[in-house]
Parts: sequence; structure tokens; C-alpha cells
Amino acid sequence: MSEVKKALPAGGAPGGWTRFVTARPRLSLLVALVLTALAVFAGSGVADRMGSGGWEDPDAESTYALDVLQREFPASQPNLLLLVDTGRAGVDAPGVAAEARRLAARLDAVDGIDAAGSYWGTGSPALRSEDGRRGLIAARVEGDEKSAGEILERVAPEFRGAHGPLQVSLGGPLAVRHEMQTTIQEDLLRAELIALPVTLVLLVMVFGSAVAALLPLGIGIVAILGANAVLRGITELTDVSVFAQNLTTALGLGLAIDYALFVVRRFREELASGADTRTAVGATLRTAGRTVLFSALTVAVSLAAMLVFPQYFLRSFAYAGIAVVLLAAAAALILLPAALVLLGDRVNALDLRRLLRRRKAAGAAGDGIDGSAAGATPGAAEGAAWARTAGLVMRRAPWFAVVTATGLVLLGLPFLGVRFGTADDRQLPTSAESRVVQDRIRDDFPGSPGGALTVLAEGPATAAQYADYRARISALDGVARVEGPATATTPATGAGTARHAFYTVVPEGESFGTGAQDLVGELRAERAPFDTSVTGAAAILVDSKSAIGERLPWAAAIIALVTLLLVFLLTGSVLIPLQAVLLNALSLTAMFGAVVWVFQDGHLSGLLGFTSTGDIETTLPVLMFCVAFGLSMDYGVFLLSRIKEEYDTTGDHEGAVRHGLARTGGLITAAAVILAVVMVAIGTSRVTNTKMLGLGVALAVLMDAMVVRSLLVPAVMKLTGRLTWWAPGPLRRFHDRFGVSESGGTPAAAPPHEDRSEGGRESPREEARQGV
Repeated sequence: MSEVKKALPAGGAPGGWTRFVTARPRLSLLVALVLTALAVFAGSGVADRMGSGGWEDPDAESTYALDVLQREFPASQPNLLLLVDTGRAGVDAPGVAAEARRLAARLDAVDGIDAAGSYWGTGSPALRSEDGRRGLIAARVEGDEKSAGEILERVAPEFRGAHGPLQVSLGGPLAVRHEMQTTIQEDLLRAELIALPVTLVLLVMVFGSAVAALLPLGIGIVAILGANAVLRGITELTDVSVFAQNLTTALGLGLAIDYALFVVRRFREELASGADTRTAVGATLRTAGRTVLFSALTVAVSLAAMLVFPQYFLRSFAYAGIAVVLLAAAAALILLPAALVLLGDRVNALDLRRLLRRRKAAGAAGDGIDGSAAGATPGAAEGAAWARTAGLVMRRAPWFAVVTATGLVLLGLPFLGVRFGTADDRQLPTSAESRVVQDRIRDDFPGSPGGALTVLAEGPATAAQYADYRARISALDGVARVEGPATATTPATGAGTARHAFYTVVPEGESFGTGAQDLVGELRAERAPFDTSVTGAAAILVDSKSAIGERLPWAAAIIALVTLLLVFLLTGSVLIPLQAVLLNALSLTAMFGAVVWVFQDGHLSGLLGFTSTGDIETTLPVLMFCVAFGLSMDYGVFLLSRIKEEYDTTGDHEGAVRHGLARTGGLITAAAVILAVVMVAIGTSRVTNTKMLGLGVALAVLMDAMVVRSLLVPAVMKLTGRLTWWAPGPLRRFHDRFGVSESGGTPAAAPPHEDRSEGGRESPREEARQGV
């Protein structure tokens, strides 16, 4: 942290960092342009290298059993299903049967496809619909997600559609994942086409100047392109989920715009106060620059906490999030100051609000969220309104604190009824081909397709031992029926043995219900003369919940401890970091309550266009918490930094709160609205999990900016009074040495004066430094 202080010194003299970013601004921008072009090249095709799974724990028992079954019994784990519709002819008509057998044989002959079986080859009633009009051809496509997807793309046009009297549609896990990946890419492009022009319009409304509005948008595009290049490199080392691209776009635009808003706003304030261009850039970097740095660190830490989880779905969001946050901050602290040096006063050029002002009475000045008439301090009228809001809240602080906190808690109550599940084909729209196939299988075929549990048996065993084990698991509560064992080598009667076998256990009730999950535990507890492992939908869910539950305290501890440290280094207070963490967590209650009420319980499903499965995918709340908490801290750091800057200058606690809200209230609200627009654009996705992420985080951001930062924070800071800035002696000395403040450099004692909020005493800050 001492390096930061050296780079961004106090006072008016330009520091090393200021000289670095402003000495050769044209060269800096040229290098950035070249690197961005290289990023476009390096990041091209990144989506094609991503996966659409990653919800399971790779080290879990269910994953191990699934891998062994795929190796030893490939026919038992088909990932491609061909739904054959025979119309009125029926599946047993001679012509239909002959054509279906030829179709299955052609599929089995394709390189990379193994164990193509069908109703017409096996006669299994599970592969025949109850009305006798449809049958299934099941196959196993070999390879990992990428290679299997390439095989599917190659064979799908050949087998999809009409084949004589047959009409064929493709389904199964592989087809679902492939269609989900394609849908996400299409939806992401549409979201970008929606978000970019709307964001530009909002930025023009915020700044007035078209030139100033284009700067944040340019920073966001640089961050997104750079993050895609980073993700492309990571895909060479590990699995990355295609869902992470949505976060790249959302955070790349959202945070880059946040940071650029804060920097450009401060730069325009310095220009309005009479500073020349380079002095204004230096002052901006010493103040807003530090805030951007700390904000980026807090957001990155929140996202980095997902690295403790084993599921690559969550880890992918950490990779994407950390990359895009750091790139957005770097662009805001390097490229943006260089652009501001070149622009100078022209940052206010192309003021599109002049047309509006010309229509008003002579002498009336049009004022927006950020700017006002030429020569006035930016946001003066709007800042006065926020100052009055802060004064009103602090005059009735207990009432605002209790009512606001109670309302947030009530909004979060539906989350107490959350039920966790796993993602399946119902994430896709009802018109998707693989979704239609899976719906047909669920509705028209007997048994519990996709819901059965599989017990893998390993080690030498006799036929008698297999039969005895089957009888014992058949007697367990919640078992509808048991099929098998199927063995890798058929055991001879009596002394013959087999090394691998598996049983299919069909649970009663829902495949993901509590009964099926309890049955997983009972099967694992049942003793056997050989090694057993249980897999299947419910087993994967049980293992995923266990992995998240074990690591969730570690993730929460990482986020809390690092956030406490960073906010302490910024403020020098013990109480403010605690307030920040608690109020941030409280701001997320509405998001979690809405997720359960809407997506689990199905309210508004028709309006929003999704199918409620009655549960929430296990990893989604973790992801949404890390993303929303980081974004909330982003706004919290913006507000606290300006409050701290004013308090360091005046020592007036209530005046500092009013000043901080006046300076940042409109800025935070504008940034939140813009970020919410981006997240809502992401939420227009046809994939339910992406829709849930986008709309949920948009709600959390708006609640944080408009309720927590505007009402709850000033009320709580009024209630804590002068204790807000207190720290014990050792921590105070630690902050004096290593901490930073917006006013630059190491905090120094405020000059003696009277504090308007405390009568005739010394300033609360001075009392705090003396240990009061």
C-alpha cells in the first residue's frame, strides 16, 4: 500500500503515477489501441471453446461413479437421444420398424458414436411411448464437451427431420448442452445490441456532453475485449463455462462506466474550480483514482471467493470477473487520464442539452444529473437536493433506520422457503428442439426418465452376492423398483465373478425431491460385499450441495475479512468496515427473496417467459451473492471515500455525510441505473439461469443505490455519531502508516475548530485520534 501512496502523493505536485499516464498520452492511447486489436484477435472464437456444464463437483462420489459407468458401460449412459415420431402408423408397423433399424445402424456406424440402441433393437418398454406412436434411439457420443459437440454438429443435419415415415428430433444431455450454448451466444449478442445504445443515451443524459459520454463506453468495450482474450487463454488450461461471458459483458460495461463516471465527474469538478488540465488530472488520480483502485479490489475479492468452490461453473465466473474488473480499473486509471489530458476543456464539447436549454426562457440553465450551465459547479442543484435528503434522513435517523432495515428483511423472507435443484433442459425455451424432446419423454414415456439412481458395484462378486444386495436395496424406503445388475462380464453360476456391475434404482416421487435425496444417503450407507458408488440426478444434487456447504463459510470469510481490511485502510475506522459489510449483506435480501418468489414459485413466469421447476439451481445463489455484494461495495466505496475526504478536511461528521451524499448521490444513482440496464439486457436471455442472474442483480443494484446508500447509510452513520471514526491506538497507528485517504497521502490531524454537529467540542475526528 505504501507504493500506492508514493504513486499518488498528496499536494498539488504531480506524482510518479500522474507523470506516467500523462507524459505521453498519444503514445498511451496508441499502445492501448494496438493491444485492443490484439485482444480482438486473441479472444475470437472463445465461446466455441467453452462448456455449458460445470454444476457438479469433480471430486464427488457421483462424478467418479459416472466416469466409471461411461467407461465400462457406455450404453448405460446415453447422451444423445433421437425421438422418432411415427404418426398414426405406430412404432410396431413393419415399414416403420425397418426404417428405424436402418437409422439406428447408420448412427452406430458414425465415428465417435458408440452403443446406439433403440426400441426396435432391444424391445425395451422404456424406449416406447405409452401411446405407441414414438420410440427412442439412444447413443453415446464419445469425448469431452467440445469434441462431442463437434460430432453432434456434424451428424445433426443428417439425422434431424424426415426419414421416410419417420420424423426425427434430437434430444438428450449432449443436445441440451449444445443448444443451451448456442442460445446463450445468440442472447448475449442481442443483449449487447440492446445495452450499448441505451447506455449511450443514458450517459449523454448524465454528462450532457457527447464527448464525455463516449469515454465510459470506450473504457467498457476495452475491458470486455481484453477479458475475452484472457478467457481464451484460460480455456487452454481448464474448463470455462459459457455462462461466464454474460458476466464479462455486464461487469465490463457496468464497472467501466462506474469508474469512468467517477473519474470524469471529478475531472470536470477540478476544471470548474479553475485548475488547468494536467493539474486537474493529477488531483483526479489522487482522489477518484484511489477510490477506483479500492473499489476494483473489493469487487475482485468478492468474485475471487468463488475460486474456493470445486464446480467449474462458479470458478469460471471468478476467472471472468477478476479479469474484467482489473482491466476496467486499469483502463480507467491509465487510458482515461491520457484521453482527458488530450481533451482538456473539450471533454464538455458537443453539449446535446443546449437544444433543450434554448427552448427554455432566456437565462434559464438546463441542468442534468451531472452537469449544469457553463461555468457552474457540476451537479450543484442536484447536489443540493441530495444534501437536503441526507439532512432529512439524519433528523429522523432512528425511524429511517428501523423502517428501511425492516422492509429489507421482509422482502427477503421468501428465501427461507428455498429449495435447491440442478439445471436441466427446462432452462431452455419451450420451443427449443432438445427441450421439446425431453418434454415428450417426461410426459409420454413410462418410468422416471433421467431421475433414476445408479449404484455402481466394483470388485469381485458372485451372482448370489449380487442378488442378495439387490434384495436388500429393494427393501429400502422410497424405492419404486430396482433393475439389474448389469455386469461387465457375465458371472458364472456359483463361483464365477465379475469386476463391475450396476443397478438402476427408480425412486418414488420426484427425481430431485427430498425422498430421492434421502434415498441417496440410505444407498450409500447400505453395506455390501463389494465397493459401491451412487450417481444419478439426486446424487449429483446431494454432492453439489455438500461441496457448496463445506466451502461456503470459507468464501464468506474471505469476502468479509478482505473487505474489512480494505475499507479500514480507506477510512481508518473500525466501525465503518463493519457497517459496510452488514449493510451490503442487508441490501441483497430483496434479490434473494425475489428469486425464490419469482423463479422458484413461478410468479410472473408467463410475463418473463420461463418455466418454473420448483427449485433454484444450487450454485446460483452463491454466484449472485458474490456478484451483487461486490457491486454493492463498489457504490459503498464511492460514497465513503467522499464522506472521508470531507471529514478529513472539516472534522464535521454530519456535514461530511451530507457532503458525501450530495457529491455522489446522483452519481451512484446514475451508475446504478446504467448497470441495471445492462443487467436487464442480460436478463432478456431465453435461458432461465441467465435471466435469473441478470434480473436479480439488477434489482440488488437498484435497491443498494436507491435505498441503502440514500437512506440506510446516512441514518446509521447519524446514529453511530462520533464513534463512526473511532479506532484503537494500534490500529490507528497502522492506518497512519499504511492507510490512504481521498484527500491524499497519509491522514493528518484536522486543524482545531468547532464541529457544527457536536457543539463546542473538538472535532470528532480529533477526539478519535486522541483515543476518546
